[in-house]
Amino acid sequence: MNAIAHSRFGDTSPARMSSKEIASLCEKDHKHVIRDIRVMIDALGDGPDLGHVEERKDSRGYTLEFMLPRDLTMTLVSGYNVQLRHRIITRLNELEQRSAADPIAALSDPATMRGLLLVYSEKVIELQPKADALDRLVTADGSLCLTDAAKSLGVRPKDLIDFMRSHGWIYTPPGGRGYIAYAAKLQQGLMEHKTTTVHRSDGSEKVVTQARVTAKGLARLAQEFPAPAKAA
Repeated sequence: MNAIAHSRFGDTSPARMSSKEIASLCEKDHKHVIRDIRVMIDALGDGPDLGHVEERKDSRGYTLEFMLPRDLTMTLVSGYNVQLRHRIITRLNELEQRSAADPIAALSDPATMRGLLLVYSEKVIELQPKADALDRLVTADGSLCLTDAAKSLGVRPKDLIDFMRSHGWIYTPPGGRGYIAYAAKLQQGLMEHKTTTVHRSDGSEKVVTQARVTAKGLARLAQEFPAPAKAA
């Protein structure tokens, strides 16, 4: 990934360097640079400089790279040899000169354009699960029973129920049947209860409580529940 961290034209914020480029310039494994950065951050504690550190992660939560400002970049490589430090300083100077250049002129720089496109592509990938979730909820209205919620998500009812039980959505009451929503999910508007009076054959009545998924809850499940495998 290009080391330019700016995601829009005209951004004149101080240049930053990516951990990937630091690894490349210093001829080190990226994972080792990531390790060194974490050690440095721990040693600095909660200093104000850390507010300028950006940790970029993928959709699974794994670290892709760090973006460091000049001072922390120099702090990181202070333990490296003179030649490596010189490479880093030279590259930082280039980045600072580039960030101060005319933003329109950046359009003619393939490397700059590639970096900008990569930043926006990462944003699209990050937002894609939410877009998919909305696509899967086009027909959702009101609340749904667990079986219908599973159908809306395109998954087996058993799989959805198992997921909801293991992730704190619903539980089976002691000595009872059916499912009850946890209070937290009710308060968040993700679940609701529907109470129905059932007339028995002997003339007596029975009150049945049914846990139902709201449209908001279905949207949350569409993001949290693993998407069904698509045919090749």
